[in-house]
Amino acid sequence: MRRSSRDGVKRTALITEGAYTTLDIGQVAESPQPVGAGLAYIATPPTAPPAIMLKLGFDQPALLVRAAAPSVLPSETVSIGEAITFPTSHGPGHAFWYAPKNRDFEGPEDALPPLVVLSHGGPTSMTTNHFNLQIQWWTSRGIGVVDVNYGGSTGYGRAYRRLLNGQWGIVDVDDCRAAAEYLVARGLVDGARLAIRGGSAGGFTTLAALTSSDAFRAGASLYGVADLMLLASDTHKFESRYLDGLIGPLPETGALYAERSPIHHLDQLACPVIFFQGEEDKTVPPNQAETMVAAMSARALPVAYYLFAGEGHGFRKAETLRRVLELELDFYGRVFGFSAPGLSERVKIANM
Repeated sequence: MRRSSRDGVKRTALITEGAYTTLDIGQVAESPQPVGAGLAYIATPPTAPPAIMLKLGFDQPALLVRAAAPSVLPSETVSIGEAITFPTSHGPGHAFWYAPKNRDFEGPEDALPPLVVLSHGGPTSMTTNHFNLQIQWWTSRGIGVVDVNYGGSTGYGRAYRRLLNGQWGIVDVDDCRAAAEYLVARGLVDGARLAIRGGSAGGFTTLAALTSSDAFRAGASLYGVADLMLLASDTHKFESRYLDGLIGPLPETGALYAERSPIHHLDQLACPVIFFQGEEDKTVPPNQAETMVAAMSARALPVAYYLFAGEGHGFRKAETLRRVLELELDFYGRVFGFSAPGLSERVKIANM
């Protein structure tokens, strides 16, 4: 049942199989029952943007109050994250696997897709398989994604969360590599076209992975940490002692900070890296990325760097978000040997 929005009747939606279906609830709005008598919650389905939902009774359908964004992708193009477990040095690891999917295109039958490994921020947070347009950006373009809940992530019990205590840069890196190797062993992705990306703490995991193993052929760091000692001395007060639990207290463990910092292991870096940074970032200031870019340039390593004015820690502007995704896609295309059509700008990579 549908009515024109001109008639002033309020609209809501019924949540069915993770997607929203339009439903007229003018009669609910006119009910003498106060709205406060219901249960409001935020739904995060795997095939539609998050939304505020309302239930007027436990035997009533869930009604949409407001969606965060319109559903812009057909269901046949949405890749739903599959929960996977894989072997690691500490026991089972956890992640969500997103297979490439697009109703209008298919990859070549004789080639496996590239893989982008996502290392979430926090680092002691977690990822879920809720609908994420940035993940769909990759999967709809023929690239597989694995979103890793490495050891130290919340959501899997206290013992799993404590795996990162004193082990940041070790456990998280090993788990991201293990997730990629697991998918390669299953024959789902191309082991010669593996990339890793992350923002903030996930950017540190990304850079640490690139400077401690040769598993990945490309990396993307978004406002990531390259020098732990620099972070400890230059970050904001709220997180000023966060590293005591993740690495160790200072000054006693200063040598460990240097050992874990990617900036000190460029001799082990052998693949191109792209850096994205906000000019006004107070949590991970631009000097983190710029120190890494300068060191890579001095060693003639392939590197790209983009600094965005008016952006802080975590990009907010729509034009920035779009530009980052397009540049990063073109970056992977340059490294992995494919050409992405329809991009408004081509990436510039020094020393390549």
